[in-house]
Amino acid sequence: MTSVNIEPSVAPHLRLGVVEAEGVTVVDHDPALWSEIEATAARLRAEFAGREPAQIDGLQPARELYRGIGVDPTKLRPSSEALLRRVLRGDGLPKINSLVDINNLCSLEFLLPIGLHDLGQVAGDITLRRGGPGEGYEAIGKGWYSVEGRLTAADDRGPCGSPTTDSQRTMITLATRRCLMLVYAPRRIEPAVLKAHAGRAAARIARYAGGTIVQATVL
Repeated sequence: MTSVNIEPSVAPHLRLGVVEAEGVTVVDHDPALWSEIEATAARLRAEFAGREPAQIDGLQPARELYRGIGVDPTKLRPSSEALLRRVLRGDGLPKINSLVDINNLCSLEFLLPIGLHDLGQVAGDITLRRGGPGEGYEAIGKGWYSVEGRLTAADDRGPCGSPTTDSQRTMITLATRRCLMLVYAPRRIEPAVLKAHAGRAAARIARYAGGTIVQATVL
């Protein structure tokens, strides 16, 4: 079981859902999963039709987390808000691979940013902390991403993820067999709510990617 820790400097602002699985199988595309994604996207488009993101209550917890860490969420958007904006524009979610698609579906449904890491590429334990001077990583599809002063997930080699974007170093590929999902939420979110989210995410991983759920917990 992978150890995930939260540094005291960010603990007052952060509650974290943790889902770990091993023995998973990742495929390019899963039609049944994609049907669920399309149904969820259609429901959200109907529910939030005509509303600006600032008028959607469900987006406020992620924005609150960013503000607590000292980041303006209107300038640097939580990944969950970026996904919802895509859906409301009619663009839909990008098709990546089955495990990333599960992650995006959960993020869209929970309206919380979720990090996803290939544990085969993670060195040691994961710590949630503020990025130090000059720290950052090559983000997936985004080039260099600075985490200086921002919330980041880091292993023994340094930062590898955040609630905005994850790193190329620990990204999910078709070769991934062990994964770690981190559901980012502000501290005020009740543990029972995040526990339910972690359970739902774990059930989706088991259904669409197989393998064994090692942990589904809340920090």
